[in-house]
Amino acid sequence: MEGSGPFNRPTIALRPFILPSFVIPPLLPSILEFPPSCPSALLPCRLSSYCVPATDLHRDLRSAVRDLCKAFPDSYWRALDAERAYPERFVKALTEAGYLAALIPEEYGGSGLGVTEASIILEEINRSGGNAGACHAQMYTMGTLLRHGSDVQKRALLPKIASGELRLQAFGVTEPTTGSDTTQLKTIATRRGDRYIVRGQKVWISRAEHSDLLLLLVRTTPIDAVKKRTDGLSILLVDLREAVGRGLTIRPIRTMMNHATTELFFDDLEVPASALVGEEGLGFRYVIDGLNAERILIAAECVGDGRWFVDRATRYANARVVFNRPIGQNQGVQFPIARAHVNVEAADLMRFRAADLFDRGEPCGAEANMAKLLAADASWEAANVAVQTHGGFGFAEEYDVERKFRETRLYQVAPISTNLILAYVAEHVLGLPRSY
Repeated sequence: MEGSGPFNRPTIALRPFILPSFVIPPLLPSILEFPPSCPSALLPCRLSSYCVPATDLHRDLRSAVRDLCKAFPDSYWRALDAERAYPERFVKALTEAGYLAALIPEEYGGSGLGVTEASIILEEINRSGGNAGACHAQMYTMGTLLRHGSDVQKRALLPKIASGELRLQAFGVTEPTTGSDTTQLKTIATRRGDRYIVRGQKVWISRAEHSDLLLLLVRTTPIDAVKKRTDGLSILLVDLREAVGRGLTIRPIRTMMNHATTELFFDDLEVPASALVGEEGLGFRYVIDGLNAERILIAAECVGDGRWFVDRATRYANARVVFNRPIGQNQGVQFPIARAHVNVEAADLMRFRAADLFDRGEPCGAEANMAKLLAADASWEAANVAVQTHGGFGFAEEYDVERKFRETRLYQVAPISTNLILAYVAEHVLGLPRSY
């Protein structure tokens, strides 16, 4: 799970980032175009030698994302949740603003930023009351194409992904009978001439109905014919516009949160051999290579959720008066909110540490996993505190707490469960015997 990633840059100050003028004040671009000699501002941190970056870029990036999110208030997300509808207008606005292309290099039409900046974008979406899960996959799934795709694939697809002409929002790995035991997956792709014939099934594949492309992990060599169980897996880039109805069936799964997830059925789907990403048989390594970025970005979303819950709980505790005093004056109310705040801020430090290591090209598997676990736990704690603080109103749709409560609960389980993270830390960090 140690990965460097293609998004590395020496320092944040070396990469000017121009946000679209319709999202930001006209003078902001000049602020963001700071010279290479401009040092990054740092917030002192006594917990370790690591410090949280607070460059002008990050502050302005946060402000710009918040401004965009103001056009999509609680009522927008509440209505979508009620109908289990996809936030098409919001995703379009994010794409047009260039945010979903943050990790795509400038040569392919993106911003060429790092995971640190991408994580800030997703955090601010959730902190504003939105749900970045509707589009976050485009941030990290395209990394597989960028790192391992051919020059032809990258030149043909990355500029269109950056502009929004194409969406790469879906990644097909999980299967009904194998779950997290990825090497045992049963979806098979058999090479016949210049095509692969795909048969199998995937489940919990989110946004497949709202994506043009799907990165699909398949077994191209039977498991009994390889030396290592991680060998013989490959990644195919499937054009969903051509595949649906021609060997691919997409079936929506209604869940407790509005997450647009599905199950996929492949019945002799023909995929061109040119759709193979990288080398045949190395797909598992490619998947692992992208997991650290995924962990960090999800951690950032959880931090955003946690801050939203703390803000709402604090606001309500100050405003709600019972027995002639605000309920927030009671230690039984304020202490849980304060503790939730502390835990969210602590998780945020690990998020930034992991992102910094990733962007420097240094090993960060432990930090990325710990960031995800800490942030998921902190946001879930903050969610429960917000419900408890609101009392009965915490269950009322119009207060939005119950919606965000359901959304953040997901990250105790996905994209990796907290128990699997603990198993990873136990084995790979502490040196304990493998438990599974």
